[in-house]
Amino acid sequence: MDQDRIVVTGGTGVLGRAVVERLLTEGQPVRVVSRRPRPERGAKAYEWATADLRSGAGAGEAVRGARAVVHCASGVRRGEEEAMARTVIAAARGAAAPPHLVYVSIVGVDRIPFGYYRAKLAAEQVFAASGLPYTVQRATQFHDLLRAMFAFGAKAPLVPVPALRFQPIDVRDVAVRLAELALASPADGRASDIGGPRIRGARELARVYLAATGRGRRPVLPVRLPGRVFGAFRAGANLVPREPYGRIGFEEYLAGLDAPRSASYRG
Repeated sequence: MDQDRIVVTGGTGVLGRAVVERLLTEGQPVRVVSRRPRPERGAKAYEWATADLRSGAGAGEAVRGARAVVHCASGVRRGEEEAMARTVIAAARGAAAPPHLVYVSIVGVDRIPFGYYRAKLAAEQVFAASGLPYTVQRATQFHDLLRAMFAFGAKAPLVPVPALRFQPIDVRDVAVRLAELALASPADGRASDIGGPRIRGARELARVYLAATGRGRRPVLPVRLPGRVFGAFRAGANLVPREPYGRIGFEEYLAGLDAPRSASYRG
């Protein structure tokens, strides 16, 4: 089997789908890795591999013939993120030639003492210690995550939002960068952090969301939260203050949604 495919783990998630679409647009052969069987419709343009990155079942076959693996799958339970990283690495070691491993992480995971962020940092360290060719790409929070947060808060008459700043980025912009990295030489470290086009307060972003969903007069209440996690956010540990990478703004993102009021989010 020729080593030409780009494997995308978590290829059915919010980010994974965008990465797959970007790679297909560029004419790259793609294989999606998912725990689910291949759907009857909509998966004709790419290969499909069913694998469980938690147990490792099917992982070796899933990465066979890959020139690069873009690891977008994510685990929310304790220890899952690191365990899945180890599974990907073990599968890559079994390949005839180790593929380039591209891992997407979050800006500030080394400075914000939040449980999920610590898990992402631990996974970064697993890739760094693997001895395999790899690149870590940190990005700021996705538009999708903030929209879900505002949608949940908008269920109340007075919409609570954290008194924090964000620099949300569109998954399509992240997908462009990840596709570039997958086709480039490994950094064997971190690529430059990327963020969205603007740094804005959560209150302003919430008002944009409410206006886009026909609830522009709903009052918004900024809430100042205590603790080290929110202190790190207030200090800007989640931001990329230099020239931004992302080009798609929050307004443009919302305008393209079919159901912007939905509070669901699947990364």
